[in-house]
Amino acid sequence: MKLKNFLIVTRDIDRAVNFYRDIFGLQVVVDLDGNVIMTDGLVLQDAKYWEQFLGREVIPRNNSCELYFEESDIKGFVDRLDKSGYDIEYVNKLMTHSWGQTVVRFYDPDGNLIEVGTPF
Repeated sequence: MKLKNFLIVTRDIDRAVNFYRDIFGLQVVVDLDGNVIMTDGLVLQDAKYWEQFLGREVIPRNNSCELYFEESDIKGFVDRLDKSGYDIEYVNKLMTHSWGQTVVRFYDPDGNLIEVGTPF
């Protein structure tokens, strides 16, 4: 068995596709009308379908998981993020952990937590 994809929920598929394309360079692989598979294993699903499947409401900013990306030029990435035109809600701007890794954390437009860190 292998992990194939990871799925996050969005209230606006087009906005989410644009965000992950513009910020991370991901591309659409398959668009299944409310379920979009992007490169690197990211799947975006329309919240209305997700809520139907689960019979429960989506809770944004629940802080129970995060998407993790690595970027060597972390300061350049934060500068691009600030200039992106997206209204970025930071959890923390650049910080350096005790083990030496520098990271930034923020939410995507739907409240999914993202961390971008320098490679180990």
